[in-house]
Amino acid sequence: MDFITILSFLSAAIILTIMPGPDNMFTLAQSIAKGKKAGIYTTLGLCTGLLFHITATTVGLAAIVYHSAIAFNIIKYAGAAYLLYLAYKSFTDKSSSINLGIIDSLDYKSLYKKGIIMNLLNPKVSLFFLAFFPQFIHYESGYVSLQMLFLGILFLIQTIIILGLLSIFAGKVGEFLRQNKSISKKINHIQGSLFTFIGLKIAFTEK
Repeated sequence: MDFITILSFLSAAIILTIMPGPDNMFTLAQSIAKGKKAGIYTTLGLCTGLLFHITATTVGLAAIVYHSAIAFNIIKYAGAAYLLYLAYKSFTDKSSSINLGIIDSLDYKSLYKKGIIMNLLNPKVSLFFLAFFPQFIHYESGYVSLQMLFLGILFLIQTIIILGLLSIFAGKVGEFLRQNKSISKKINHIQGSLFTFIGLKIAFTEK
């Protein structure tokens, strides 16, 4: 795989990662509501989920999901339901504000798990890889699976970097918002609204 192909892939991958989507919106919501560390642990969870999708694409499991409407819809609606459940939890959270002391005591392991579940229950990720990766594969060179695995690792690395930077930026925004008591009281509703938006977007998105 030549340098131009790799550079082209990374350029396209960065643009696609920056574009609004379930993963970066989920990271944004966690970072604003709970701080940059929450966003970073969520990012690590999401990227752990990406490892499954990369593996699935490499061995061809994604193609099975793509050709099975039942399997696709089960995963899709399970993901949407999980996000709507998180939205419900945010809307019904009785805490009136979020302070730095609470943020320091967050259960980061739980946030990491949420990131994994969120990513695994979005079948569009594997299908995206299935459509995106082949455009950069040199079939005449052979070792197609290894080429796809290599591209998957590159995609994973740039995702960690970009979502990590997003977490830091959004965490700063959240810290600023928490200093305003009237806004601080609404942060849970902001987070719930974002989760609802992401859940509905997944539920009503077709293949």
